[in-house]
Amino acid sequence: MLVSLTSTTPVATDLGYLLHKHPDRVRSVDVGFGRAHVFYPEATAQRCTATTYVEVDSSGPTRHRKERRAQGLEPYVNDRPYAASSMLSVALGRLFGTAMSGTCEARPELVAQPLDLEVDLPVVPLRGGPEMLRRLLDPLGYEVECSPIALDSVFPAWGDSPYVSARLAGRQTVRSVLEHLYVLLPVLDDAKHYWIGPDEVDKLLRRGGDWLSSHPESDLIARRYLRLPTFTREALARLAEAGEDADLLDSQRDAAEQAAELPIRLGEQRLEAVLEAVRNVGAGRVVDLGCGEGRLLERLIVEPAVTSAVGVDASMGALKRAGKRLRLDQMSERRRERVQLLQGALTYTDSRLRGFDVATVVEVVEHLDSERLDVFAEVVFGHVSAASVVLTTPNREYNANFERLDARGLRHDDHRFEWTRGEFEAWARGISERFGYGVEISAVGPVDPVHGPPTQMAVFRR
Repeated sequence: MLVSLTSTTPVATDLGYLLHKHPDRVRSVDVGFGRAHVFYPEATAQRCTATTYVEVDSSGPTRHRKERRAQGLEPYVNDRPYAASSMLSVALGRLFGTAMSGTCEARPELVAQPLDLEVDLPVVPLRGGPEMLRRLLDPLGYEVECSPIALDSVFPAWGDSPYVSARLAGRQTVRSVLEHLYVLLPVLDDAKHYWIGPDEVDKLLRRGGDWLSSHPESDLIARRYLRLPTFTREALARLAEAGEDADLLDSQRDAAEQAAELPIRLGEQRLEAVLEAVRNVGAGRVVDLGCGEGRLLERLIVEPAVTSAVGVDASMGALKRAGKRLRLDQMSERRRERVQLLQGALTYTDSRLRGFDVATVVEVVEHLDSERLDVFAEVVFGHVSAASVVLTTPNREYNANFERLDARGLRHDDHRFEWTRGEFEAWARGISERFGYGVEISAVGPVDPVHGPPTQMAVFRR
């Protein structure tokens, strides 16, 4: 049973710090059903690979059973020593528990740093076929290569086995990759090879809490990972409860930001500026990334130049409020066909978001951690790749004119940063060069002679 994790981000041997395993040594641990080892087939500054190799004693449990019953050859002839299953998840948890907790005392700055990572899984049991692999991994930002394994190479007419060889590639943190593998390996297999108790719910939420709630297949993941309906219902209820708490906090924060900007009616001016930019680029099919409660969508669906409008947000609560704002249940069938609301995150690729004429990103980017900006850029400008992108963000310099700000001097306590005019222009120019867009930067709202406008807008065109 094998899985290899490779970093190609210089200095690639930093992978050893993050995994807490030195490239010059072999690390081995007992895992109950056998023994697991970590070693490095290659370790250079350009490319470093850590391979986990698990030796499974597939007949051990049978030998130790007190009650021996006739079970045929199944306990002795099975795929457990070879196929990446829940046993590999257990081994990863045992070997890399510290890495999955986000701890790296030697190099703490590396933990949140996305790296160019590759995952090789020579044999993966796949219940649901290659499409299942992509359904689970595409939204997490991976490029997926999948090759079927023949049932018997001597008899090709027998067709393919339920196993594939898989390679995943993406810009991820090491912690995220380990958590994705830990949760999704048993989901792909649709089986667990150990006793399932109530603590499995806590394990799922601990390792999937940061990404599972926004994953479009969260129900399927919970059902396959937990196996038992009672545990599945509990996990989904806890995810929903956490989401509702986050939605309430977001609403309170949004209200505070709107109160700060109310005297100049900045919210209305911003939406009108974005709508005018959408018209100027020709409109057509528009996707509003981070649509929130649907204020821009409300305008887009009545705009003659817009043929269809899709709103995307990570929050199900926000999408529900958007649906009420748009009165989807009262829309005529003809107009309803032009509107769609989707749950999704802007740091994960999603095939549903490709092929649009215009993408709008209104007051969203500042809510991302700065180390996730590269991933955001890859998703929006590389993957979604709309013909035009309209993006707005606050101008931090203008905050000198506001009385209501948080303790850091920002407009919203969920803002991770706010750019000055120079910082925003440098970022936008870098995006245009990197992804092949032209860019025009303009002001939104009243322009202060010293501090500039309250909002800055960039319109990117291919």
